Amino acid sequence: MDLRPLQGKTVVVTGGARRIGRALALAFADAGANVAITYRGSDADAERVVGEMAVRAIDAMAVRCEVRDPLSVEQAMASIAEEFGSVDILVNNAGVFETAVLESLTVAQWDAMFETNTRGPFLMAQAAHAHLKQARGRIINIGSMGGLHPWPTHGHYCTSKAALHMLSQTMAKAWAPEISVNCVAPGMIVHGEVGPEYEHFATRTPMGRNGRAEDVAAAVLFFATGPHFITGQLLSVDGGLGL
Repeated sequence: MDLRPLQGKTVVVTGGARRIGRALALAFADAGANVAITYRGSDADAERVVGEMAVRAIDAMAVRCEVRDPLSVEQAMASIAEEFGSVDILVNNAGVFETAVLESLTVAQWDAMFETNTRGPFLMAQAAHAHLKQARGRIINIGSMGGLHPWPTHGHYCTSKAALHMLSQTMAKAWAPEISVNCVAPGMIVHGEVGPEYEHFATRTPMGRNGRAEDVAAAVLFFATGPHFITGQLLSVDGGLGL
């Protein structure tokens, strides 16, 4: 069994400084990949993650990037490609989450959600396309259970993630056979110590617990290391909560 199956590959993880993004970055580093993370405002967290990855004997870097801004995206991708020489895997993890009553939801809130959760992955994928095509690479988008099930107080979030699910399938069809594109849809994922407000999700989950960032990372690594032939798929990581 190859313990470092991504040795020599270059992976880009957007929003890689915290939470799920951090777990993804560390999992890729453990798999032997060189990893570039993007971040927007979490400078200290990004620096810390780069240090954590570097001790795993791989090359790591952090790049400030506003995924909503085409110029920022182009510059970030160019600097990553220049540093590492190639881009083999893009993980579109950066996203935002907000609770809002549908009838009072503003256009600004709606647009801001889509700018990050849907347009951001599109811009990142477009900027990485030439590199990924040359490398016969992969794109893995991070969707959400909210994109599969309607949550009445998260209308803009659910819709933006549902759009990302469809965008993943569209990319898979448009960019085959050189690039495989898949999507992971996490359910209730908790980080560290959590309060009682999350306990009811665990009791409703068939697997008896809430998810962890490491569960999402394992699913992403499956798409990153499994057959390139697998494309256009949506994998829920929710312990059965969505059933």
